[in-house]
Amino acid sequence: MYLWAKAIHLIAMVTWFAALFYLPRLYVYHAMARDKGETTSMETFKVMERKLYRGIMTPSMIVVLIFGILMLYINPAWLSHGWMHTKLLLVVLLIAYHHVCLIYLKQFAQDRCKKSHVFFRWFNEAPVVALIIIIILAVLKPY
Repeated sequence: MYLWAKAIHLIAMVTWFAALFYLPRLYVYHAMARDKGETTSMETFKVMERKLYRGIMTPSMIVVLIFGILMLYINPAWLSHGWMHTKLLLVVLLIAYHHVCLIYLKQFAQDRCKKSHVFFRWFNEAPVVALIIIIILAVLKPY
């Protein structure tokens, strides 16, 4: 059962991260289209952003959480390790990042987002750093 939970957790994690990488990239292009006054492109980005967030990103996050919790239930000893505490902290931060993406999605949908494409290029890097640290922690279990 544990290995099935782990496999599903990893599949959902890959899907969630793909969306966490792609949605802010869409925000970069949306902000650039806004700055150029390309209203047709902006409407297309609104649809793409909404579908990505609601159809892929959020369901993937939920599956990651369900199967992560299931793995901890099956193997509660992991909770006594420092690396797991760090990993869980990063997951909490990623959930917060996920919800900040929703704030920007709503701002773009209402044509209220004032952030620049440069801001979103930097914003897009946060999940990359989290992913690197999480993978190192999960594989090496350093402490």
